[in-house]
Amino acid sequence: MDDSDEATDELDPQLADALRNGRVADLPAWHSLSVDEARRLEDEVFSAGDGPAVAEVGERRIDGPGGDFPVRIYWPAASTEGADDRLPALVFAHGGGWVLGTLDSADDLCREFATRVGAAVISVDYRLAPEHPFPAAVEDVRAALEWSHEEAASLGIDPDRLGIAGSSAGAGLAAAVALETQDLEVSPAVQLLCYPILDRDFERPSYREHADASLLSRADMEWFWEKYLADPSDVADPRAAPLRADPEALEGAPPAVIATAGHDVLRSEGVAYADRLRAVGIETRHCHYPSLAHGFLSLTDAVDRSAVAMDEVTDAAAELL
Repeated sequence: MDDSDEATDELDPQLADALRNGRVADLPAWHSLSVDEARRLEDEVFSAGDGPAVAEVGERRIDGPGGDFPVRIYWPAASTEGADDRLPALVFAHGGGWVLGTLDSADDLCREFATRVGAAVISVDYRLAPEHPFPAAVEDVRAALEWSHEEAASLGIDPDRLGIAGSSAGAGLAAAVALETQDLEVSPAVQLLCYPILDRDFERPSYREHADASLLSRADMEWFWEKYLADPSDVADPRAAPLRADPEALEGAPPAVIATAGHDVLRSEGVAYADRLRAVGIETRHCHYPSLAHGFLSLTDAVDRSAVAMDEVTDAAAELL
């Protein structure tokens, strides 16, 4: 398949069954809930997993523009590398539309990434909207990346093999920080963007085709964007919508792994971002899954195709890191 293909196949049968009968079955639409209700539900549903064991988990507090905030660090089990070798690392921003999400709800995915990539993962508990609208979350993820680089020795990581990653809204935050390399003392080795939010354009093909998708609908995304941007005109800022960055900014971006799903309202913007990065010469691995939907990397226990996708996405990240 052409990597730029936006193909949508019939929904994977195991995924269809998970949507009907699994832990994500019958979830109310996010936009139908209050912020507090949505946060409680997200925590109940997505903090209930059991990711793979890692060698060690620790928490630190770091200084950010809005005050200190926690990060959770996952060190993978010993690899085949020498005992004195420092680990590669990924700074990870969770999903949740900038409104939802916690360190706990990201725990499974962080454990998977640490284990499969063979990297330390620094999970960021960034400030959430609407209490802390744009650009608070971007600032916190940037601060976490800079801190991880500064503290590389104490963390046992290689500062030259430090990447940035995220899922959904967190992937958009990762992309935004990756575009700020000219202003940073650290240049990420890779950006791993899993079904990223990159623009507010509800007329893209995937929004028209999957407006009423079960896990993330157009109305949900309209709700998330409304909570995130205190001033709607901020969408013109590439830190809010990285797809709107000019070519010169894109030219400074790190190599990318971008994962998209056929049945995701965010598909078109992910495909477009992969195309734009390639157009300016950035090495880009686009992993597209026509039969899957938003959040598929969190359903590897129930959907075989999601498990294969996890292997492919993390292998691509490991190769670049």
